[in-house]
Formats: sequence, C-alpha cells, structure tokens
Amino acid sequence: MSTEARPERASSRLSARTIVTYAIGSLGTGGYATLPGLVLTYFLTDNLGVAALAAGLIVAAAKIWDVIIDPLIGAASDRQLARTGSRRGFMLTGALMLPVFFALTFAVPPSWGPAASATCVLLAFLGTATAFSLFQVPYVALPAELTKSYDERTRLLGWRVVVLTAAILLFGAGGPMLRRATGDPVTGYLLMGIVAGVVLGIGMLIATRSAHDATAASPASASASGSVPARVKLREEYLSGFRALRRSIPFRALLSTFLLQALATGTMLAGAQYVARWVLGDEAAVEILFVALVGPALIATPGWTVVSNRIGKERAFLAASILFLLAATSIVVAIWTPGAWIYASVAVAGVAYAGLQSLPMAMLPDVISHDERTSGPGQAGTFTGIWTAGETIGFALGATAVSLTLAATGYISSVAGAQTTQPDAAVMGIVVSFSILPAALMALSLIPLSRYRLRRSDIDAPGAALP
Repeated sequence: MSTEARPERASSRLSARTIVTYAIGSLGTGGYATLPGLVLTYFLTDNLGVAALAAGLIVAAAKIWDVIIDPLIGAASDRQLARTGSRRGFMLTGALMLPVFFALTFAVPPSWGPAASATCVLLAFLGTATAFSLFQVPYVALPAELTKSYDERTRLLGWRVVVLTAAILLFGAGGPMLRRATGDPVTGYLLMGIVAGVVLGIGMLIATRSAHDATAASPASASASGSVPARVKLREEYLSGFRALRRSIPFRALLSTFLLQALATGTMLAGAQYVARWVLGDEAAVEILFVALVGPALIATPGWTVVSNRIGKERAFLAASILFLLAATSIVVAIWTPGAWIYASVAVAGVAYAGLQSLPMAMLPDVISHDERTSGPGQAGTFTGIWTAGETIGFALGATAVSLTLAATGYISSVAGAQTTQPDAAVMGIVVSFSILPAALMALSLIPLSRYRLRRSDIDAPGAALP
C-alpha cells in the first residue's frame, strides 16, 4: 500500500448518518429479495393450485421483465443525475409504488381458479418488479459516488449487509408468521402482503435521502455526467451496457460470479418452504431455518469486513464462496436422514452468506471507479443497471430451477386447506434443490471469480492502471 493512498481514505470517511441512511434501504431490498423468493412459488402451488412448472414460469416472467428494464433505468438514472444533480426521483417513485403492487400480488383468492389467479399474480408482480427496479438500480449506483475509498466502501456496504441480513430475518421469519396470524390462508397472505409492503416502502423512502449525500460528496461526477445526451435511443442505452461489459474485465468477472451465486442462493431460498413442510414436517420450521441462516450472518458481517481489510475483498470473497459450497453440500444427507441437524448446516451457510452479500457489493463500486479512470465518469447507472439485471436473472432462474426439479420429480400441487402426500421422488427433489444444486452453482462461480484482478492498490493508488 502506498503512503499517498492513506490520507485520501482518511479524508473521505463517511459520516454515521450517511451510512445509516443508506443502509436502511436494504430493509426494502432485502425484504423484496427474500419474501417473494420464499413464499411466492409456494403461494401459487399450495394455495392457488397452480402447477409447479407454471408457477416457476410466472416468477421467471416477472424477473425477465426486470432484465429488460434495468439497463434502461440505469441509463435514465445517469441522465437524471446529469440534469438534476441527484438520482432521488427514480428512487422515490419506486418506493411509493412498491407497497401497492406488493399487496396486490398476495391479494388473489383461490376461488378464482388456477388460470385467472396465475394471470392476476403475474400482472401484480410485474408492477412490483418495475417499482423495485426504479429504486434498486440508482440505489446500487450510490456507493461509487458517496466515497472513492476502497476501505470506506467496504465499511459502507458492510453495514448495509447488516441491515440486509436483519431484513432477511424479519421478512423470512415474520412473513410466514403473519400468513398464519389469521388462521385462514387467504386472509393471512393478504395481511402479509399489506404489512410487508408498507415496511418495504418505509425503508426505501428513508434511503432516498442518501441520494442527496452522494451529490454533495461527488458533485464532479454529476457535472461530468452532463456529457450524456438528454435523449438517447433505446438501442443506444442497451449498447452502453454491453460496452461496459466488453471493456471492463473486472466487471465481467464480478458480474458472472455474482449471477451464478445469486442463482445458487435463489434455489435455496425458493426451496426453504418446501424443505420445512415436506422434509422437516412442519410449515413453521421455515422460520427456524431463517433464524439459523440470518442469526450467524448478523454476527459474521463485521467479521468479513475485518477479514477483507486484512487480506483483500477478493480473497475474502473466495473464502466465503468455498464455505457456502461445503455447507450446502452437507445438506444432501437429509435424503436419507432428515432431522434438526440441518439447522447447523444452514447456520454455517449463513456465516458464508454474509460475505457473499457484503463483499461483491463492496467490490462493485471499485469496478465502477476503476472504469471511470479509463473511460470517464457518468456511467455508474449503466453498470448498476446491468448488475441488477444479472442479479435478477440469478434469483429468477433459482426459483425456476426449483419448480422444474419439483415438476420432474412428480410434486403434487394443491389449493388452500387440501391434504396432500408427496411421493418419495418429490421429497428427494426438494432436498437436491436445497443442497446439491446450489453447491454445484457455487462451484461454477469460482471460475469467473479467479479472473477478477482488481486489488487495493488499483483503487487507492493515484493513477493506478488496469492490472
């Protein structure tokens, strides 16, 4: 580490208010990533009677819509920054829209029949996905504008992931509890949708304040973004994202790794409710699974920050990936001997999951600022639009992979209140989708991660060149 870099990091230290305001946004992003992934497929198959394959396609369709609009929102957010000096407008719109559409997603009763119910859920979830993208894409762009320091970004994103893991616990355990609160699945899902939607919106609204801090911290980036044309054709907006991918080797490596890992964690998330009911024999066990996952993660997140400060983010990220791989693989034993020991494996995965969330999110601003050195500022939204689209693909295909596994192994769907017994092959498919499948995807993610070459000296050292 060069001595010249140290004063720069000290002078750019973020205030506690900025960190808290930004981190609270993960109450919204963490809740949105957790609750639909946990219960939406199950809501369709075991409450509305929608076939497992169709349920997976519905979730995937909404996520594909995200992939289409995210790059456009990213480019539009860059233009908004150039025009107004802030990304707050899009974030505010998304925060106000999301609670309404989220509640509507779970307001569909089974009496409408599987076809009509599936269509209504799809339309409402498309609206939810659009609102979330309007907030998420500019939100992810802010760290690169809040600070230029390698370590301060780790600190900022570390606290964000503390809130993120708390949100996973709150929504992962609290959502199913709300669903059972009324004693009736139909009104229970509606209550869950309304309460969860309001909490999501509040967290996102608070985080919009951090957009002002980003403008104050980096006014030059806003003015430099003025070179972005006021009106850009849709084709050019998509091409700008692909150009970012083509010219930035670190971005390609990090995005590929994160996409595969989002797919891995998405399969575990979508399979948790099925594991609780059909492997552990208790629907309420899903709450214990989430406590086992998030409890260790809350403690481990600051630890991963310390580790990354010592050995570098990329090496800490590799360690977290390998730990998650081993923990997920161990759960396959549940095919033959299911039991409460599963919680221990999930807890180890929770320690790793904290690193899988905080470290790549802290590495993304490094990639953006490194690209600014070679290609000029004003493109953070383009990077985060592509990033959010990749993350969305991962989580969407995770739920789809689970639904395909269930369909292939003969899973039987049902409506609320109906009694069903699953064949042994379906139960085995549930365990595989919760263990072997995410472990294999995590192993694949190590290949692109090995190609990530940015180090601390490339970010903090003045005038550092691409390694």
